[in-house]
Amino acid sequence: MKAGSTKTQSKGIFYLSKVMNANVFLKGKKIGKLSDIVIVNKGKVAVATHIIISRPFGYPSLIVPWDNVNTFSEKEITVDLDDIERYAFKIPEGFILLKDFILDKKILDMEDADIEVVYDIRMVLKNKLYITDVDPSKDARLRRLGLSKFANLVHKKDDKSEEELIPWFYVQALPPNIGSFTGDVKLNVLKEKLNDLPPVDIVEILEDLDHDQRLVVINQLDEEHASDALEEIGPNMQREIISSLNKEKVADLIDRMTPGQAADVLAVLTLEDQAEIMKLMDEGNLHKIKSILEKRQDTILNLITEKYIKAQPDEIVETIQNEYPKIAKGKDEIMYIHVVGKDNKLLGILDVKEILQADDKALLKDVMNKSVITLKSESSIAEATAMFSRYGFRSLPVTNKENKIVGVVSQRDVAKLTLHFLE
Repeated sequence: MKAGSTKTQSKGIFYLSKVMNANVFLKGKKIGKLSDIVIVNKGKVAVATHIIISRPFGYPSLIVPWDNVNTFSEKEITVDLDDIERYAFKIPEGFILLKDFILDKKILDMEDADIEVVYDIRMVLKNKLYITDVDPSKDARLRRLGLSKFANLVHKKDDKSEEELIPWFYVQALPPNIGSFTGDVKLNVLKEKLNDLPPVDIVEILEDLDHDQRLVVINQLDEEHASDALEEIGPNMQREIISSLNKEKVADLIDRMTPGQAADVLAVLTLEDQAEIMKLMDEGNLHKIKSILEKRQDTILNLITEKYIKAQPDEIVETIQNEYPKIAKGKDEIMYIHVVGKDNKLLGILDVKEILQADDKALLKDVMNKSVITLKSESSIAEATAMFSRYGFRSLPVTNKENKIVGVVSQRDVAKLTLHFLE
């Protein structure tokens, strides 16, 4: 692509049947039609690497790298090429053609039994063109027959067509012998087997999908597995998924969690969403959940300890190593060395293991971690819980506006607080 050239359309959802035969233009002049798309498998999705452009009889097809595609839509594609004939060559062996090799292929289960046929393919454009799903639905068949308007009418009456999509992550690596008439699309995991996967594996799958695909997966899980998965995923993804789910469904999923887990999920939502969902929840555990949520708004100062290990930046590692049993005696937090300067300002931190592995003669200021994760004096217990969950530290220092350390809070004490309110 020439310098300064940009893709004017950077996102969108497309179906292969709708873009095939789109007119392709170069500098305002039509040069052919889209006849196929070359893809490379990336595991959870496939990515378009080239487009194939058919030209009038007597002219060889063009194989154009995706980087040379400027705009992409159902009716019109524009490309940026310097010498058009440089791109006219035979399709190399090993290229996987989306329309020719995948469309109309049988979908086999893990025991090689036929279960579906690929009638269409769903793609998502986000600067790159991602192949995200294969579509075996009746709607896909109607689109292929040119009956899209009828398919839309059917879709309005029955909104389950999205659920019939088979995400690309279900598809095994395509066989090396796949071609126009050889090889089949085989599934890696049947949708019916999704509920057999541990929640952590489901979360790993969700992390690699776009928002729409995540909703498809969540809606395919039974309530128990959906609840477990919702609990395991990160706060940002929780918010996104919950915002797109029916509130009654969310309330049902949260009802299946322990009060502590339910509070964790509700805590990432807006107060408005919290109130709306809690109205729909079972009243049995609501008082416990509300107590946890209310307590988590308290500041962390109620849980800090001043019994922690401090050291000066110019102290020698060997001194800390030799005196560690003495300076750790009577302390509540002994796994970290907090390096402080004048007026108790926090300069850095060292794990005890780092002290043992450091050069004996080194100064603490030369080996300490200067990018310290801290809580602020005004931080809430909810914020502390999120920080411990994110970073996995045993304790976190608490500092004031002047970056002076006022104490240390342990992960254990924050966890105990939640358990206390469950008793």
